Amino acid sequence: MTDDAEAQRHREKMAKRKQVQDGEVAGKTIESKGLLIVHTGPGKGKSTAAFGLVLRALGHGWKVGVVQFGKGAWETGERKALERFSDLVSWHTLGEGFTWETQDRARDIAAAARAWDKARELMADPDIKLLVLDELNIALRYEHLPLEEVVAALSRRRPDLHIIVTGRNAKPEMIASADLVTEMQATKHHFAAGVKAQQGIEF
Repeated sequence: MTDDAEAQRHREKMAKRKQVQDGEVAGKTIESKGLLIVHTGPGKGKSTAAFGLVLRALGHGWKVGVVQFGKGAWETGERKALERFSDLVSWHTLGEGFTWETQDRARDIAAAARAWDKARELMADPDIKLLVLDELNIALRYEHLPLEEVVAALSRRRPDLHIIVTGRNAKPEMIASADLVTEMQATKHHFAAGVKAQQGIEF
């Protein structure tokens, strides 16, 4: 096939593709909607993806809330970076560490309750446009919070509020109520080869 013929074939293929894309766009009638987004699954990248959306939101001048369930007082790169946007970001790390670290169910439940109270406060703040509830799925998995109450509250969010929930093992009720669910798969992970958690990659 000559170069000209190949170029023509490509143009025709892309014209058909554009027609399909334009049709899909024209079929969408909802201009905007506050989304409930869930990042779950055994693979790496759930919180990382959430903070990527935070960065995008900040680029548009949105006010953002972050509530961390269970991660404790880790000095993470994302926290240090987002503290530079203190006029736009309300950050709250209210966990006391992963449940296998605290080994105290009563403390875990109390910490989750404090984090959930803060989450509800931020949900009620009309200035917040994006709210990240980091590792909320873990708190629900271990029954540190009442599942029905949490899902109902998230479902009643303001029409203009986007909420991202992260953590493995999202409950079926959470998945059912979400607008967007992404499951991170663990195809390969460097931990299996003995590589420790690294600054700038894991935290």
